[in-house]
Amino acid sequence: MPLRLKVNDIAFFERPLVFARPFRFGAVTITASTQLFVRVEIEVEGKGRATGASAEMLAPKWFDKRPHLTEAQSLDGLRRSLAIARELYLANWSFETAFGLHALCIGPQVAACAAEDIPPLAAGFGPAEIDKAILDALLRAAGANVFDGMTGNIAGIDARLTPDLDDAAVARFVATRKRLDRVAVRHTVGMDDKVEGEGGVADAGENAGARYFKLKLNGDPAHDAARLARIGSELARLPYATKVTLDANEQYADLAALGALVDRLDHDAALEPIAANLLYIEQPMPRDITKASPLGALGARSFIIDEADDSYDAFPEARALGYRGISSKSCKGIYKSIINATRAAAWSVDGDHYFISGEDLTCQAGLGVQQDLALGALIGVTHAERNGHHYVDGFADTPADEAEAFLTAHPDLYRRAGGKVRLAIHDGDLLTGSIATAPGFASSIHPDWSTMQPLKRPTQRVSQEQTA
Repeated sequence: MPLRLKVNDIAFFERPLVFARPFRFGAVTITASTQLFVRVEIEVEGKGRATGASAEMLAPKWFDKRPHLTEAQSLDGLRRSLAIARELYLANWSFETAFGLHALCIGPQVAACAAEDIPPLAAGFGPAEIDKAILDALLRAAGANVFDGMTGNIAGIDARLTPDLDDAAVARFVATRKRLDRVAVRHTVGMDDKVEGEGGVADAGENAGARYFKLKLNGDPAHDAARLARIGSELARLPYATKVTLDANEQYADLAALGALVDRLDHDAALEPIAANLLYIEQPMPRDITKASPLGALGARSFIIDEADDSYDAFPEARALGYRGISSKSCKGIYKSIINATRAAAWSVDGDHYFISGEDLTCQAGLGVQQDLALGALIGVTHAERNGHHYVDGFADTPADEAEAFLTAHPDLYRRAGGKVRLAIHDGDLLTGSIATAPGFASSIHPDWSTMQPLKRPTQRVSQEQTA
């Protein structure tokens, strides 16, 4: 049953995050970033006060890839998104459901960000992170774990933002969710990652026994085809079957370039190990071109959108263009993921196949990975991109006591190895048992706030027009 709340305080914190190895996707190579932490204090009607938390890596040049922005400027856009959302959420003094509060704020949030030249995908980041922390606090106040709470629709999710659905469809979907006990890890192979030999894609020490692989593309059909052939040869050496997905991160310029890649997948014998096991291709073209380019015959291969998922209308619009799926990422909004999963289920009733996938490499050990894992396990994502544990050394620079506390609280999710607490992968899977036992959003504990710094304030953005 939905509960109503009001938000009393929202605070942002950060920690530096140094990568253990470079990661290249699209036109960006990341060697370090920042992990954001959100802490909210709420009052729940009839239940008293509670504190909630969320965490997410700030991903440079993903939410906003415009070439005139530096990596630092793209991160400033995320910080402004958070600050604008904070003002909106705190300005609402009446009791509301968690989803109702989100629905009240998301439109003004997008408009306020647009006035500051922040695009819709980045605008959604602030509410997404605050919503996760609010849900954590709400569940704690109710003494409910995330799976029981959400199947009881504690957040009050309805169809007010999605006229293509009705309230009954949303209520029916959330009420019938069953937690997945295991979610398979999809191991990401970045553009700079080694392919062959020790440290390559078939090295169990690198891929952690994954049966699913996500392969990054750079937008050049010939280059990508040659690299995919090498990866396919390595995957064929594994003693078990594998499935793959491809992700171009908007690097294919247009339908002609994309068609050249698909033609190779359909006809090049060297790509048979990839093509025969390919589940879908993710966000091949830039988001603006995507929205103006029907896939036509290319839609025979399953395609999904990710960066083009910048509004509640994005999935229906993509479906009309021939796309079959959409990504779930808690950094894009937990409620949007649930709504899109509802749509996929409804559209698939008559035999068509529409789906929602799990796509988030940046989730770090602790709150970030646990909350995104819980979201996927709730909506039925059977395998998810998970490589925060690969590109970052365990809990990285998280204080040892905090890492140990997460290990103690969630022993099925973490292990101690090489002097670090690390993500525990069991035969290629993550287990969801411990995140379902305690009140809150997928974590029985919170991070140590005293060891963090307040989130850095964004610098004043100078628009492209001002510099012209």
